[in-house]
Amino acid sequence: MKAPEQYDPSKPPTKSSLPPPSTQQPAKSPAIPAGMPTITQNHKRTAPIEKKPFQWQFLLPKYWGIWLLAAIILPIIYLPLRWQFWLGRQLGIFIYKIAGSRRRDTLINLKLAFPEKPDVERELMAKQVFVNQGIGVFETLCAWYRPNVFTRTVSISGLQHVVNAQNEGRPVILLGAHYTMLDLGGMLCTQFFPMDGMYRPQNNALLDWFVYNGRASILSKQIASRDMRSFVESIKAGHVIWYSPDQDYGLKQGVMAPFFGVPAATITASRRMAKLGDKAHPPALMALHTYRQTPDSLPKGKRPHYHLTITPEIQNYPSNDELADATRVNELLEGLIRIDPTQWMWFHRRFKNGPDGRTDIYK
Repeated sequence: MKAPEQYDPSKPPTKSSLPPPSTQQPAKSPAIPAGMPTITQNHKRTAPIEKKPFQWQFLLPKYWGIWLLAAIILPIIYLPLRWQFWLGRQLGIFIYKIAGSRRRDTLINLKLAFPEKPDVERELMAKQVFVNQGIGVFETLCAWYRPNVFTRTVSISGLQHVVNAQNEGRPVILLGAHYTMLDLGGMLCTQFFPMDGMYRPQNNALLDWFVYNGRASILSKQIASRDMRSFVESIKAGHVIWYSPDQDYGLKQGVMAPFFGVPAATITASRRMAKLGDKAHPPALMALHTYRQTPDSLPKGKRPHYHLTITPEIQNYPSNDELADATRVNELLEGLIRIDPTQWMWFHRRFKNGPDGRTDIYK
């Protein structure tokens, strides 16, 4: 099986399509050489995604709050990235102050995961989590609607692991995590290889429409978490599939495995995924880490930089031990999150379930 042929949504750049000399656009990005392919020109896909149609019910009063928020935030993505970073920082600090329950959940999670750190340090970490998420709001929206602002901002290590597996005719399952730059990480990955993505539909129909259509500009295919038929199709086609197993979905399809030294309900779907497809060319399981290396106070005249890390394939996976496999995945993700813990979404209730069901840890 060959690696899937890539779909190119745009024509190759010609001399007539090159940007004007840099002297005519110094305010935009003087660091980008004239003629360098943009993010959209270098975007790799196996096929375009058909977007969800607009529904007239989205105009009902119950959705007006989302429309108002969109009207306020979307124009901001056309400001310089430095200004967006500053506004994202202020947004994160504001939410940290007013979102009492989320702030409390974050502090509880950090206390469980980093008991050796003093309270004051964990409070600083918690605030930085919200700052990174505030910036992540604008990073995600730019990835959806204005991706070319990230041209020449990414580096990658471990790409050979994906390339080698694809050359062997094997699909790849990339185990990701809920980092604050979540969707931008996906866009930057598709600078190097096309990728499908697993997702959980949003409960709010309008919000789901926004998210699905935004990701339609990034991914080659979106697979609902319960749509195993579509997942198997991607496996058989030899695609790269992005899947994040780092949240608490209970124990119906999971086990209790340590995460940052704390027993946590850990979904075991990746074991079942690894058994699908051609037995002679089984899926290669790897982990993906996406990381903003630039400080949140972006210096004047500087561009942000992002680094992607792909780990080697997890060997001898799955084994006959479900708990051991879940522990290996958690340890792998934990090691990557520790590169900068504040770029992971600690405000989720990662430890809400115990062996006997819901815990009172967040009360």
